[in-house]
Amino acid sequence: MTISQLSRRDFLKLSASGVLGLALSELGIGHALAAPPTSQGRITWSGIPLYDAPALTANKLFLFPIDETVELLGEVQGDGIDNPYNKTWYQLDGGYTYSGWVQPVETKYQKPVFDIPEEGKLAEISVPMSLTYLGPYMYAKNGHRLYYGTTHWIKKVVVTRDEKSVWYEIFDSELKKSFYVPYYNMRLIPDEELAPLSPEVPEADKFIHVDLPTQMVTAFEGEKMVLSVRCASGQRGTDTPKGEFTTFHKGPSIHMTNQGDAVQNVYNLPGVPWCSFFTGAGHAFHGTYWHNDYGRPRSHGCVNLPSDISKWLYRWTTPVVPPSEDYLHLPGQGTRVQVV
Repeated sequence: MTISQLSRRDFLKLSASGVLGLALSELGIGHALAAPPTSQGRITWSGIPLYDAPALTANKLFLFPIDETVELLGEVQGDGIDNPYNKTWYQLDGGYTYSGWVQPVETKYQKPVFDIPEEGKLAEISVPMSLTYLGPYMYAKNGHRLYYGTTHWIKKVVVTRDEKSVWYEIFDSELKKSFYVPYYNMRLIPDEELAPLSPEVPEADKFIHVDLPTQMVTAFEGEKMVLSVRCASGQRGTDTPKGEFTTFHKGPSIHMTNQGDAVQNVYNLPGVPWCSFFTGAGHAFHGTYWHNDYGRPRSHGCVNLPSDISKWLYRWTTPVVPPSEDYLHLPGQGTRVQVV
């Protein structure tokens, strides 16, 4: 049996019998890959070690500060990581570090765009990290940091006379506040990149299956498998709910936070990209920039995916969010999701 011969019926039988992980391993897709490798990586938290070999038992050579950008020279399989599906380490200048701790990024500076529609325009951060400012000036007080691949709504373009500089004003709907970002750090997303995928396929034929034991998200069009990738689902205490759902509300950019709740492990994540929600409590498929470690539970209930994969799902599922809208909520509609 090859991957192209694994039908939806076969897949669901393997999942129900509990041997899906073994079958996928035999098919050559038993490992999760980190997000697609690039030439650069961003250190996602402070104190990540550089080792002299790809193993947690190796000698620590250096501790990286958060948000440092490093050159990725290669990938190797290493030891000591408790993720059964991702043993990939990145080779850096002088040593190795685990891929799950490093966000693959690029540095792509942009040209300014002055024509922004009245309703705003979706854009993404195109550099490893960008500061925000509370005013359109370099000496203005800094706001929060924005990270590669995060998405934000540009409300208008600001051109200052004194500095002769160009800024994009973004509005954070969670904080109810505007921030300013240098134009060269943001890429405006053209409407064609938001067009639906496989619109000719009947809605009844589209189906997403989430297998929690193997951390596998698989999408089908009828009996044909069109996507199969590892995820990071909810960890114990914030489990991803099991059951039958639909992707009935979606948004291309969401500020996710639980700061207003009396909970431990507070998170505050602006610009989470490509959110396809499947419960009213906020569980969603979405892009991830705070880790690169897929194949084991580690979220607060959502299904974490590499941003390019979550963008594909966002475009492939219904309802279709028009490029001019930042959120669409249509109860009773959406693509079918099964979590087991």
